[in-house]
Amino acid sequence: MKLLITGAHGQLGQDMTNLCRRSRYEVLPCSSQDLDITDYYTVLEYVSKTHPDFIVNCAAYNAVDMAEKEWEKAFFVNGTGPKNLALAANMVGAVLVHYSTDYVFNGQIDRPYTIVDFPTPISKYGESKLLGEQQVLRHAHSYYLIRISWVFGSGNMNFVKKVLEWSEKQDLITVVDDQISSPTYTYDLAKATLDLIKTGQYGLYHCTNAGFCSRYDFASYILQKIGWTGDLVPGKSGEFKTPAIRPSFSALDNFGITQVMGYTMPSWQDAVDRFLHEIGRI
Repeated sequence: MKLLITGAHGQLGQDMTNLCRRSRYEVLPCSSQDLDITDYYTVLEYVSKTHPDFIVNCAAYNAVDMAEKEWEKAFFVNGTGPKNLALAANMVGAVLVHYSTDYVFNGQIDRPYTIVDFPTPISKYGESKLLGEQQVLRHAHSYYLIRISWVFGSGNMNFVKKVLEWSEKQDLITVVDDQISSPTYTYDLAKATLDLIKTGQYGLYHCTNAGFCSRYDFASYILQKIGWTGDLVPGKSGEFKTPAIRPSFSALDNFGITQVMGYTMPSWQDAVDRFLHEIGRI
């Protein structure tokens, strides 16, 4: 099995690449410098030359606040890029794996979103990711479209690493308690992706670690685990003026993927424990 992995330098891309290598799959890791997914002809040329069995698109424009101003760039990377990969995958008979986000939902319900809920994004970033979903659904012959949320891993900056940074510099930390979703460890996500694509059951899935929490609860768990002795204070999103609005409740329900893979994803607390151990903090 040969897998082309775009966005290979990101936190999910790194875990996907490492897990593929440990599984002895042939892997073609590409950063944005190696392969610009927004360049249609470059993508076609690269895919026709390498002929992968799977194209795993970990590349994305993830600057949620910047996307409000740079929406064209976000739409180009998150929307046009997946279309280019879908068309290239069709050309060589490859399967496309593409990741979307909980931010395609508006966050106005009080239960986890399922794959049948209709996306209504409230930010340019969310709109750009929804555009990517639409392009995959419209153009890809064989695909796994996987929505994820609150991703953390060892590769890049993320919420867990931010909390750890704050804990080293501050005795008082304020974190919002009115944003709720499902934290997801990139190692678990990469493993689930590989297990899913072995099934041949294409389609739309939600894939997160089990359970959900507020940003405040998330931070509290991290700080408790590392033995931080400062004060953590709950805040409201309205107290932090950001260009992009975040969904209030965007937890995802893993119905479908659990039944196909045959197992339940580990809890987000278990995932945090393993990640903190991985980076040497507990």
